[in-house]
Parts: sequence; structure tokens; C-alpha cells
Amino acid sequence: MPNTHPTPVRLEAKDAPNQPPVTPELVELYRGFSEEMLIPLWYEIGDLMPFHPMSKAAPHLWRWQNLIKLAEKAGEIVAVGRGGERRAIALANPTLGGRPYATPTLWAAIQYLCPEEIAPYHRHTQNAFRFVVEGEGVWTVVNSDPVPMRRGDFLPQGGWAWHAHQNPSQHSMAWIDGLDIPFQYEIESTFFEFGPEELDALETPDVSRAEMLWGRPGLTPLSFVGPTPKSPLLAYRWEFTDAALRDQLQLEKAGHAVTVEPGHAAVRYTNPNTGLDVLPTIRTEFHRIAAGSETAPLKETGSSVFQVFDGAGSVTIGDSHWNVERGDMFVVPSWVPFSAQADAGQDGSDSGHLDLFRFSDCPIFEKLDLARVEVEKN
Repeated sequence: MPNTHPTPVRLEAKDAPNQPPVTPELVELYRGFSEEMLIPLWYEIGDLMPFHPMSKAAPHLWRWQNLIKLAEKAGEIVAVGRGGERRAIALANPTLGGRPYATPTLWAAIQYLCPEEIAPYHRHTQNAFRFVVEGEGVWTVVNSDPVPMRRGDFLPQGGWAWHAHQNPSQHSMAWIDGLDIPFQYEIESTFFEFGPEELDALETPDVSRAEMLWGRPGLTPLSFVGPTPKSPLLAYRWEFTDAALRDQLQLEKAGHAVTVEPGHAAVRYTNPNTGLDVLPTIRTEFHRIAAGSETAPLKETGSSVFQVFDGAGSVTIGDSHWNVERGDMFVVPSWVPFSAQADAGQDGSDSGHLDLFRFSDCPIFEKLDLARVEVEKN
């Protein structure tokens, strides 16, 4: 059957460098290409194959004070329940066409749950996590396992797991969500399903079942030995993250080369069953920059979202430079240089530091053999 779709292709013969001379024959050729919805490589090679990545996303900063105020207002006006499902407010990068995307592959949002509210069960193919920058009192329930959420905790949840949230406390709570929604939307792999209306796990334990099984380093339950693409550990607690970063910097002071660079401690959240990333499409890390220290400018393929967990300092992303403080969130696009500096301690001392939680799409690029990193040497 003949093609009945109207053609969106409109090729125009132009007198431009590296293009064929404009002739009546070329004009006629381009008309034929347009009618058949064909585009020759020579017409768009500069856009399709640039010399280095040219991200559609822009560096951008969201202030936590503004985010939390708007989330609190939404809590007064917008109910949680079927339809909207979550009171999650996505960060929209200003150069991505008004879509709720922080980067072309990553979705980030502030989620807010009021006292005695329940966000109902659902599941989706998107991989997700929660990171708590302040507060406590909410339990996320993953496949009927209630998991407490507290400041500094990182809580991954792989795709197609039933999950809900309940706040049995008398205080509202906010946290950030990260998902691979844009990536899965663009590659057309998304599935979504509503779950039961009633929550089947209203208990509020101090420790989840997943932590009881998987929360002891280097010890794998024999009944679960074998690789899993998503981490079975549902909570990575702040006290362990904090201790790991603190010890790295202490060892550095003692003369041991254990940090990423001078004054820069970092850890990656990993799957205890494989040692790989906790989620197949999202990498999550925590970085601590000692007071007065600065990281070397770094460029890498793929994009990142950061949240300032604690401390104060400044970040430079391409041509953008911002002072940042607790809770602030910012985007680092693909192949745009990024560096961060922690403010000096009071009276010029080395006390204090800049803590940064980071998530990125690095696993996707590594699996496709497209990962590239370049560090600018001082």
C-alpha cells in the first residue's frame, strides 16, 4: 500500500559549506527525498555525528528552600491517591522542551507525604530509588517489606517491584526520587500496573526483612546465592555511608592513598550479590569533599544529578558557577566539565566538608561500550 502519512521532511537546497552546489537537479532530488521521507547523511551529518557529545540538557540548579516550600503547599492542596498516585514534583530541565526530565535519561523529583497518608501500591518497569535529605517517619513498602526511611538513607527499588509509602507519624516528610523514566520512555519499554487498594503491611519495624538478610557486609544468605540485576538490599543506612567517607579521609591524613583525589572521598552503592551497581540503569554514589578542597574538572559521557546533603561550597558546570548549600540539586549534562569546592572551615580550619549525593546513567553507557571519562590535570 502507498504511504498515506503526510511527510514531515522538508529538505531545502542550501548554498553552504560541505553541501552540494545548488542546481535545479538538486532541488528536484530533494523534493523526491522529502516526498518519500528520506534524509541523506550529508544533509545532517553535523547534527547526527558531532565531534563530541552535545547535550540537549543544560546545567541547572534548583534551590532546596524553594522546592520544599512548594512541596509543602502541594501537600495542602493536592491529595495522594489513585490518578496522581504520588505527590512527586519533577525537576524539568529548561532546555528539554518542558518535559519533566532532569536530563535526557534521568527523572528527579521531590516527593512529599503528609501525616497519616498512604501512597498506594503500584509497580513499573522503571528502576527507582529514594534518598532522604532530611526528616523521618515514612516507611516505604516494597513487595510487602516495610522499610524505614531516615535522613541520609539511600533506598533503591528495582523495576517491576510492588511499592507503596505510608506515613503513620504526625509530621510531613520529603525526600527525592530518582528514576530512569526518560530513558525507558524514549526507548519505548515502559509498563505500569496499579496494585491493591489496601496496604498489606502496616507494621513499622526499625529494620526491614531485606536488611536482616543482606545488611551484613560480605555475608550472602546461601539460599539466595547467585547474581541478581537489582540489589536485594532495600536500604543503605547513613551511619555506614558516613563512617566509610570519614575513614577514607582519616586514612588519607595518615598518608594512605585511598581517596579519589586529595581531599575527595567517595563511595558507590553496590549490589551485595554482585558488587555491581544497585540498579541496571542508574549509578548512585556519595562524595565528601574536605573543607577547602576542590575536585579536578571532570567530563564524562552520560548525565548526572547531584543533591547537596550537607555543608556548603560551590560548583562549576561548564560556564555556570553556583554557591550551593544543603538540599540544593543540580544537573551535570553529558561531556560538560564539572568540579566542586568545599568552603573552608571556620577561621580557615579544615573542619567541615561538602557532602554530595550523586546519581547518573553511567551503567547504560558502560553496557553499550560508550563510557568515556576525561579528567583535567592541574
